[in-house]
Amino acid sequence: MSGEDEEIRGSGETAGDGIRGTARGTAPVPLSVLDLVTVGAGSTASRAVRTAVDIARTAERRGFHRYWVAEHHSMPGVASSSPAVLLAHLAAHTTRIRLGSGGVMLPNHAPLVIAEQFGTLEAMAPGRVDLGLGRAPGTDGATAAALRRTESLHEGAEEFPQQLAELTRFLDDSFPDGHPYARIHAVPGPVQATSPGGVQDPHRPPLWLLGSSGFSARLAGTLGLPFAFAHHFSAANTLPALDLYRASFRPSEVLAEPYALIGVAALAAEEEREARRQVLTGALSMVRLRTGRPGLVPSPEEAEAYPFSERERDFVDSWLGNVIHGTPDAVRQGLDDLAKRTGADELMITANAHGGAARLRSYELIADAYGLPG
Repeated sequence: MSGEDEEIRGSGETAGDGIRGTARGTAPVPLSVLDLVTVGAGSTASRAVRTAVDIARTAERRGFHRYWVAEHHSMPGVASSSPAVLLAHLAAHTTRIRLGSGGVMLPNHAPLVIAEQFGTLEAMAPGRVDLGLGRAPGTDGATAAALRRTESLHEGAEEFPQQLAELTRFLDDSFPDGHPYARIHAVPGPVQATSPGGVQDPHRPPLWLLGSSGFSARLAGTLGLPFAFAHHFSAANTLPALDLYRASFRPSEVLAEPYALIGVAALAAEEEREARRQVLTGALSMVRLRTGRPGLVPSPEEAEAYPFSERERDFVDSWLGNVIHGTPDAVRQGLDDLAKRTGADELMITANAHGGAARLRSYELIADAYGLPG
């Protein structure tokens, strides 16, 4: 191998097992970023993608452990419908931070396609790609049917484990002799290492299971996989799901002990009132989504002027009760309390707001509050 090849292969390598992070500064656990690549009213998807690059590079510079994007469809305010495409772009603009999906919705795709996409990403950013998988469609039923080209949506307890097993075998190139797929190989992938003259790096992206209830928690524990729970929109289920994951956990070649991160909505600003203005835009977005009116993320001015009904106001108050927001000190205290209460091994912060500047500033302020480098 040439010196140039060695430099390319080593440029993005990260230490450790590729799963467990390291807490930096005074943070109680490793901190990471979940980005929905939101599109605000008056803005464009192109600007949202540029902001995603800025956030990923800021997260890398400030010592956040990983940056994930999530698959959503038919939502004008969310530009993350194609995680693999976004991650390829982000890989070209970063060098160290782990990049991944939080997640790819497995039932929407053929497992072979996902294995090839993430094998390609692994080739682009060796040793720093995560493959997080979800069971939900990431959209409404009609859009899911269009994605899957079927009127029958397979999301039950039987189909997902089978799909996961098939994806794992494609990633590992491990179908047994006699299996219909035994002669099919996901490329880039391990088959290149076993071909004549092959020098392909054999490692592959670690699999994560994502969930907002107990199903994936139990499955992740049984399989000995890391687990990511969507606390940011299913807070009532967080503790039961984490307890179930830990109780179900069986050591595997991947993990000797459970490793669970939780997604948490958090936004910091210099003043409490400004933080409230920013998170209200995300709350109004959720009101519209839950009532079948998804759109661009409204501006703070629009959100403040919106005539919430009593029922909508109750929803907003409940929603914002699970969003940690305020001054940097208040957000740090909220994150510390959440980490202690849940025992989470990692906190993945999502900052939903109208403008990219507010989200970027929030991550900087949280990093400053914990004394992260940068």
